[in-house]
This record gives sequence, structure tokens and C-alpha cells, in this order.
Amino acid sequence: MIIFVVIVVIALLLAGGGLAFQRSRSRGLPRSPSQPPLSSKPSASPTEPSRAEQSPAARPTAATPTAEASTTEALPTEPSTVDTALEPDATEVPEPAAGRLTRLRARLARSENALGKGLLALLSKDKLDDDTWQDVEDLLLTADVGVAPAAELVERLKTRAMVEGTRTLDDARRLLREGLLELVDPGLDRALMTSRVGGPAVILVVGVNGTGKTTTCGKIARLLVADGKSVVLGAADTFRAAAADQLETWGSRVGAQTVRGPEEGDPASVAFDAVKKGIELGVDTVLIDTAGRLHTKSGLMDELGKVKRVVEKHGPVDEVLLVLDATTGQNGLIQARVFAEVVAITGVVLTKLDGTAKGGIVVAVQRELGVPVKLIGLGEGPDDLAPFEADAFVDALLG
Repeated sequence: MIIFVVIVVIALLLAGGGLAFQRSRSRGLPRSPSQPPLSSKPSASPTEPSRAEQSPAARPTAATPTAEASTTEALPTEPSTVDTALEPDATEVPEPAAGRLTRLRARLARSENALGKGLLALLSKDKLDDDTWQDVEDLLLTADVGVAPAAELVERLKTRAMVEGTRTLDDARRLLREGLLELVDPGLDRALMTSRVGGPAVILVVGVNGTGKTTTCGKIARLLVADGKSVVLGAADTFRAAAADQLETWGSRVGAQTVRGPEEGDPASVAFDAVKKGIELGVDTVLIDTAGRLHTKSGLMDELGKVKRVVEKHGPVDEVLLVLDATTGQNGLIQARVFAEVVAITGVVLTKLDGTAKGGIVVAVQRELGVPVKLIGLGEGPDDLAPFEADAFVDALLG
């Protein structure tokens, strides 16, 4: 019995050894091309752990994007900086001058018309005595017409009223319109010099702080572009922070190039470079914004004279436009007088004239400087600057 058990055990051992020998031989022999693979899953690389062996922190999940995904999401959807120079097809189209004149008259007529209504009410009285004429003169002075022009207008109206009479409101309106129109002087040449033979026309824009000078310069550029002119802007106001940025933004809206320099740099150098760039590009007009000057500071006014002299190395300055705030009244005349002593003013731009309570400043400033009001500003809109027209202005005053 014991011998039988031993034989069985020996037989089992021999069978197991044969099976092991066959397996070792099959591993050592190369597999034929027709032999199917042992497994459809590739084995893990020895230098890279399998997915099951990766730690949770290393596995890509919804909360942890892959390297490719994170790179894509990091790209900005918009530029990080804003370029003030717009593409040609993104520039704005300013309103034409003709439309502005119509809108000007309508806006002035809708405003609080104290001057026109007050004068018409006085002149249409049944009896025009000395007290009435004194009231007429006081109303003209309140509207900043000026002492001498107001006295002249009263005398002229008094004489004509005695000869022709003012029996109706229409009679009073006719006499007043003719008298005011004569004071405003429609015969003055109010055209802007915006181009010339042999080079670009050069326009200097001057004025004190707070009159809206840089904004007005941008609006003038829009007016010129609307008239079909090509423009280069010179940001010669290097003392006020962001003045150059403001002007460049105005220019980029209508496709006008802006020449600027370093902050607190030499304004005359910027003005010189602007004219030079205008010559190189062959534009019609170079419009130069100068720093706001206090008319009581002689040093700043001398700097303005220097800007003009340096620019004239390229050629003549065709226009010097003085920007005045219409609401400052007689103080604006003091400013105008001092600026005229430093640079030869060729025209005036009156801003903030969207109310007619101080409309008489048009007469006063023209008398003071002997130059015409060429442009008037009537609001905050980009195209609220219009060429001055005497007839439309007087008609608006009278409602």
C-alpha cells in the first residue's frame, strides 16, 4: 500500500515538471506572424506607471485640465492693451457742416432765450420812453455785448424807431434783427485756412485751462475730415496729464494721425515734428493743440510764442484760433487781449454757447480783437462744433 502511494506521488511530480518545461520553451521561441497576440492591451512602460498606479493628484480630471487644455484657456479673448489707432473701416463719419448749421439754429432757438425775448418785449411797447431805452441797454450789457456796442445799438434803434415806428411786434423784430446783424458784422471773412499750395496749412489752437481746448481741437479735426480734408494732429500740450492720449483718441476716430512726445517734453519740438510729419504725408492740414496757458503767467505765454516761432521754420502759421468759454463773459475778453499780444490771433472759437444768455460775447470779442468768431461750440457731442454764421445766430437769438 505504501509503495502504491509513493508511485502515484512520483508520477504527479514528473507530469508537473513536463508541463513547466513546455511553458519555458514556448516563452523562449519567437512567435510566428500568424500566431495571435497574447493580449490586446499594451503593457505599461517601465518608466511610466500605469493609470491604476498613478496618484489621484497626477490624474487629469475635470477640475485639473491637461497641459494642452490649460494652454488653450490661458489665451486672452481680447487684446490686453487698447490701440487708439482704429482700422480704416472702423473710423467714424462726422456730420457735414450743412447739417450742423441747421441743428445749431434749432438748438439756440429752443434754449432759454432771455436776450431776444427781453428785447422784443421792450421794443414792442406802446410807448418807448427813456426808461425803456435804458432797460434795453441794461439787457444788452447783461448779455455781455459790451458797453460801447450796447450804446451804439441803442442809439441806432432809437433813431429808427422814431423815424419808422414800431407799431407791431414784427416791426420791433425787424429793427432789432437789422441792428444786431450789423453789430455781429456778417461781412467778416470767417473761412478757415485749411489748405495751401506747397505744404499743409498749419493751425495753432490756443487758450487757457478749462475752456475745452483739447476737446475743441479734436472737434475741429472732425469738421475738417467732414469737409474732405486730411489731417495730422500735434499733441503739443505736454504738461497736462493724458492730454496727448485724449487728442490721439479724437484723431483715431476719424483716421487722423497724432504726433506726440514725452510727458513734460518740449512743446515746440512736438509742434515742429507734427508739421514735419504733415509735410511727409502730404496732408492738407496740421492742427496743433498747445498747452493751456494762464494769461497772467508771462513765462507760459513766452513758451507759446516759442512754439509759433519754431513751427515757422517749416513755413507760415496760417491760423491761430483762440478758444474762449462763452460763459466767462468779460473775463474772456481779458484773456483774449493778452493772447493777442503774444501771437497774432486770426479767429475765435466760442465754446459752451448752447444757451444764449451770454450770446452778446460774440460782438464783444470781435470788437476787442478785430478778428471774427469762426466756430461756435453748442454742446458735448463730437459734432457739436459748427462754423459761425451771422444770420443764423441772430435769428436764433430772436427765436
